[in-house]
Amino acid sequence: MTDAGDKSVPSRQRRRFPGISSRAYEHPADRSALVALRRLSGFDTVFKALSGLLPERSLRLLFLSDSVRVSDAQFTHLNDMLRDACYILDLRKVPPMYVTQDPRPNAMCIGLDEPIIVVTTGLVELLDEEEMRAVVGHEVGHALSGHSVYRTILLFLTNLALKVAWIPLGNVAIMAIVTALREWFRKSELSADRAGLLVGQDLRASMRGLMKIAGGNHLHEMNVDAFLAQADEYEKSGDLRDSVLKILNVLPRTHPFTTVRAAELKKWSETRDFQRLMDGHYPKRDEDKDTSVTDSFRESATHYADTVRTSKDPLMKLVGDIAGGAGDLGGKLRDRFTGGGGSGSGGPSGGGSRPSGTTDGSDQQRWPKDPGEPGSGS
Repeated sequence: MTDAGDKSVPSRQRRRFPGISSRAYEHPADRSALVALRRLSGFDTVFKALSGLLPERSLRLLFLSDSVRVSDAQFTHLNDMLRDACYILDLRKVPPMYVTQDPRPNAMCIGLDEPIIVVTTGLVELLDEEEMRAVVGHEVGHALSGHSVYRTILLFLTNLALKVAWIPLGNVAIMAIVTALREWFRKSELSADRAGLLVGQDLRASMRGLMKIAGGNHLHEMNVDAFLAQADEYEKSGDLRDSVLKILNVLPRTHPFTTVRAAELKKWSETRDFQRLMDGHYPKRDEDKDTSVTDSFRESATHYADTVRTSKDPLMKLVGDIAGGAGDLGGKLRDRFTGGGGSGSGGPSGGGSRPSGTTDGSDQQRWPKDPGEPGSGS
């Protein structure tokens, strides 16, 4: 790894965040899911075992031999972006970055001892400079947060689960950990999206990048506001049956849906916390050791309570009603599962059910390919 301390300031004036802690941009759900993951029965045993067994040296040699390493001589524009991102987030060591031939737009940050960033040719060809800058910042955010360790284990276990699927009960224990890892990683993507915005400091570019990942290189045919409206429609449409389908659709994925990511990022960009961060007020990593675990739990609990309270999703509304002691629960359950209206205490459900798409099964890939879905972006 190379030293980024005295090289490559950003190509245009951007705010820098000296000593920034990953806590400054981490999504509360990211931290909550990671705590839940670590409490999963058997996870510590698996983690310790795999930490010594995973073929990290082999993985590095594979990329070194069969991909193009970003440097001053190769993919120089990506090398500049990488140094810029590390400079802005004050990541002293610049992770190695590789470009690998794959038409699917994707990127990942993996590695146990030291992170490696990998981007596909499909992503490089899809995004413009500012959109790509946000993606590189996204991956540097993963590195700063230490996500690469768990991502590497997820890659390995996904591949292992395929190999032992024929063994009775053997796959069950592994898939329980894989499912928990995926749940955490979906939340960690929201954190990394925020890091990408801190690096690029161009919300519209971040939005465009996510939109292109969803719809391809047809920017003249797309509209950011309409794309964000899709996220709102997705959240509030249908009845409880659709809410269940949404959960089932997202379970096999390592990434949240792109419209949801865009909406979450825009929402964060409008908060007071984001403005304070941009004004230079943020937690520092040298204070991390003094961070209260209780405060982190409290912040996560507050986030989930606010999510339930403000969500337009039928299931979340029902949870809020139950938590608030709403009467006539039987009527509410009946109406929301059937899409029934009625003027009783059950209230309108917001219409009948609608198709919610099919489960994305593209996670079934071979190690060391990223188990993320085609077009997951990072």
